[in-house]
Amino acid sequence: MAFRGFKRRSELWTYDVYPKVFEAGKRVCVHINAAGGRNIFDADVKYTAVIKWYHGGRINENPPTAVHIELDITPDANGGFTVDTVFPHEGEYSIGVVNSADGRKRSIVTFAVYALEKDLIGMYPFIGDMHMHTCCSDGRQTPEKVAASYRGHGYDFLAITDHRRYYPSLRAIESFKNIPTDYALIPGEEVHLPDINGFTVSPHTINFGGEYSVNGLIEGSCNEEPGKEKKYRSIREDCPDVMTRAEFAAKMTALAEKEKANCPADVDPRNAAVLRWLYNEIRNAGGLAVFPHPTWIASDTFHDADAINDWLVENRIFDAFEVLGGENYFEQNGYQTVRYYEDMARGYRYPVVGSTDSHNCTPENRNGFICSTIVFSPENERKALINSVKEFRSVAVDTISEEFRVVGEMRYVRYACFLLKNWFPLHNDACFEEGRLMNLVFFGTESEKENALATLNAMSGRMKAMREKYFAFK
Repeated sequence: MAFRGFKRRSELWTYDVYPKVFEAGKRVCVHINAAGGRNIFDADVKYTAVIKWYHGGRINENPPTAVHIELDITPDANGGFTVDTVFPHEGEYSIGVVNSADGRKRSIVTFAVYALEKDLIGMYPFIGDMHMHTCCSDGRQTPEKVAASYRGHGYDFLAITDHRRYYPSLRAIESFKNIPTDYALIPGEEVHLPDINGFTVSPHTINFGGEYSVNGLIEGSCNEEPGKEKKYRSIREDCPDVMTRAEFAAKMTALAEKEKANCPADVDPRNAAVLRWLYNEIRNAGGLAVFPHPTWIASDTFHDADAINDWLVENRIFDAFEVLGGENYFEQNGYQTVRYYEDMARGYRYPVVGSTDSHNCTPENRNGFICSTIVFSPENERKALINSVKEFRSVAVDTISEEFRVVGEMRYVRYACFLLKNWFPLHNDACFEEGRLMNLVFFGTESEKENALATLNAMSGRMKAMREKYFAFK
């Protein structure tokens, strides 16, 4: 069964627990409010809150590590209560509520919270996508439609990365610049460089957040379609000049000669030269250089040869690896995940991201919502997101099937699993309405556009307030 949205824990419907995330080893008050009906705790009944740390094991089997705290709790006038205690270690905790009077010691309901070490306090979870397409290349919808639709799906940030084109991402940014939302639209492109005297350069590369287009450094569609002004290929004034294709070929040929001495026999020095130049150019532009989909099956072979993949990893040419994305067959994401963990075992550590590589943002497209990235960042802003990924604070999320999977380092995978069950369902509810209104601003009737903009103005700041409620970072 295809993924249809993060499954919320049942108590998210009937209780409001906040904060959900806080600092380990520091006293915190967790408020648990009931949503009425039979969920209200009776003021005349004695209850006990039993707190357990997932990672310590059960107290009767692992006494040296287990956390087992029992607290008497008294319901307030609204039928809720507060747990005031210290959660000593990083990780997920359960808060089980026991009716102390019935003698059965069985939890009536269990809540989940998460404690973080100090270095992650202030790092909020933002979910988004670094690789997708619009009708400006080979996708189906406009940049405006794609951006609004993915906000409705729950994305905090998005980069449109059309093939050979940077300007569609700028078009989306410009379109929404005066619409009040904390949705971050990031410049981007999928880079395909011209042949070098008949030699086809491989592989593709994602420029996420670069301040100028790398495609636009060489004459071609990125410059010809919208116009050659810098405003279509850069968000800063000092971007490099455009080369002719002949100049590019000559430059890469010279760099390939320098690569020959150190290039392994199974890697063409022209590929090595171009890729080294390309990834460095993305970094010069202030972007995140992402290595995408090496085991995507294209023309009956993998997109990239194993030898190129090994060279990219062993020489740490890229900034982040798109470990998940694009297709739902096992060979792509399965093989890429195995590579990531085997590379880690070999001593090659690099950040990972997940992307849809979407070409159609409508719900019937199974691959339109296939993978994403969670970044733990102080801000939902281009530079902060890029720096956070480079500092390894990201995981890739697989939503190919009904049950999600997460790829990354264990500390962040555990935290992400908690968030996908306990935070993102609430977050996505709020995003859905915002995305619907963003769509109306562009595609509704005149009265719908006016009402949608007024509602978005009234909603402004809501997501920030939600984060500050559920994450005790201040």
